[in-house]
Amino acid sequence: MPARLKALLLHLAISAFIALLALLLVFKLWYPAPLHDALGVTHIFILLLLVDVIIGPLLTLLVFNVGKKTLFMDLAIIGCLQLGALGYGLWTVAEGRPAWIVYNIDRFDVVTVVDIDSRQLDEALAQYRNTPWNGPQWVGAIKPDDPERNNNILFEAVQGGSDIAQRPNLYRPLEEMVETIRQQSRPLAALNDLNDSATINDVLYKWPDAAAWVPLMARVKPMVVLLGKNKSDVIAIVELAPW
Repeated sequence: MPARLKALLLHLAISAFIALLALLLVFKLWYPAPLHDALGVTHIFILLLLVDVIIGPLLTLLVFNVGKKTLFMDLAIIGCLQLGALGYGLWTVAEGRPAWIVYNIDRFDVVTVVDIDSRQLDEALAQYRNTPWNGPQWVGAIKPDDPERNNNILFEAVQGGSDIAQRPNLYRPLEEMVETIRQQSRPLAALNDLNDSATINDVLYKWPDAAAWVPLMARVKPMVVLLGKNKSDVIAIVELAPW
């Protein structure tokens, strides 16, 4: 086998291995299914990886020559460019990753890192001051006791600013929202008005303990959060239409 072809295959194998690690990081940890579809990151990131994996080895094929004096430098530059492109893609995806899944009045909102309002972060409970890196966390959000402050938030939200769900200073453990979730939960039968019966049956077959649901609002595709027998415990996020 020619040395140039060996270099191509070796570079391709290394690139594919790094791409696999990146896929696991993004789709298993940062964007667990089906949130990658809810936020529309799937096709963009996979395309970026494919380009990165293919272009690097092809450049190696073009420049590789055993007797070339600058071969090491050429390969190092290709590797740096490839890692730089991957790093930029990962940074972009990390900034858009779901940090919190926030129960807000009558639904869950997916709050990404870039959505977080940090202006009053010092007022937040300690566990909510830093965005998690180990996947999205479930929390609840409460309205401020002060009517004027609540009206200011409402005014900002209407103008496109941050709402209750984007303000960590209003976050509380989801356990404190149990009664509200139970009161606002919807019967499974209501899903029939929004989805075809075959799709609903397939989903509920996988989650037989589901007894109720609430909507999940996400940037690209709203979904449904299934709740357990007590109509407050979160079971799963499923790809059903909530409205």
